[in-house]
Amino acid sequence: MLTTDFDEVIADRICDQHRALAARWFERLLGLLPVEARDIFPTTSLLDHVPALIHEIGAYVRQPEDLAIVANTAILEKARELGGLRHEQRASLHQVLREYQMLGGVLVAFVLEEMVRLELAPTPRESAGLVSRLHEAVNALSQATVETFITLYTDTITEQTQRLESFTRMAAHEWRQPLSTVQFGITLLRHPQLDAPRAHRTWEAVERNVGHLIDVTRKLESIARLQGTQDTPLVQRVSLTAVAQEAARQVFDMAAARDVRVTVAEGMPEVTVDVGRLELSIVNLLSNAIKYADPAKLGREVHVSGVQDADGWCRLAVRDNGLGIPQEALATIFERFTRAHGGRDSLAYVDGLGLGLAIVDDNVRAMGGEVEVQSTEGTGTTFTLRLPLAGLARR
Repeated sequence: MLTTDFDEVIADRICDQHRALAARWFERLLGLLPVEARDIFPTTSLLDHVPALIHEIGAYVRQPEDLAIVANTAILEKARELGGLRHEQRASLHQVLREYQMLGGVLVAFVLEEMVRLELAPTPRESAGLVSRLHEAVNALSQATVETFITLYTDTITEQTQRLESFTRMAAHEWRQPLSTVQFGITLLRHPQLDAPRAHRTWEAVERNVGHLIDVTRKLESIARLQGTQDTPLVQRVSLTAVAQEAARQVFDMAAARDVRVTVAEGMPEVTVDVGRLELSIVNLLSNAIKYADPAKLGREVHVSGVQDADGWCRLAVRDNGLGIPQEALATIFERFTRAHGGRDSLAYVDGLGLGLAIVDDNVRAMGGEVEVQSTEGTGTTFTLRLPLAGLARR
């Protein structure tokens, strides 16, 4: 069959088969990436993006003079959304480019198949012109996706750099004082004329500051573990009671030193969860509650309880009768390097980097949940973790 409408015929075939072509591309992509299909396009709306892009490529092949793709803001927005999705999934730029290369390959292979099936006999100029327009269309969409990906990636790097600079300044500040105290204390303890009472006070100061340094280091290790690319979570079904009891055991000495009674309710529901994140969250909440216990109260208490909701979720609450959080500080307490009682540094037990609640918030979000806080100064504070019973659902 000799045709002078080669472009028209191929364009119609691409538009007619846009979903089949998308499926073919998707199958090749799954062979390239060691992930599940739902991880590439987590929602139906995103899965429909590629067929729409292919249909638009067919329209461009039919009427390239209209510059259909670069003028179609809706289709370019779909390409940009793919760039945002791949950035969110932490894909590499190479992967993004490779996906579009594969799409171009699928389309060219389809054109060759249709030429044979329909017995088309275009001139070399017609064939080269159509393939060129296919690549132009794919490149235009690829550029929109890549530009979005690079912009978001650059923004992420900038934000991480700013956080790192802020973190470095804060960490240096937090380490400087206790290290200076420890250094001074060691020097003082070497003095042959140091009397016993002063030696005892110096040892206490050294011990307290070493403990502070250990606490700071543990928090930094927690952040590194949670943000590391090699973090492999241990997800299993566990009892909230068992996890909370283990967390309470870890802060037992701290609670005893400050005369704070920590209790854990029995019979809390079971949940499928990243055990390490949940335990670390509870430990941080308990540590905060103990740290901010009210010295003016005789019965200083922290209680952990949990209930199952009717909608497949559970709530775990850590309630204390401590100092409470100022109302003006509630909006920012989950931000890093933020401390609700920053002005009370004169109290020996109120110190730290201001990372504990940020770690809790990061953990709970990673587990698919949310954390809420209610507090009244002078009365106490309750932090509530709301978690899915069946674990983090794929979206």
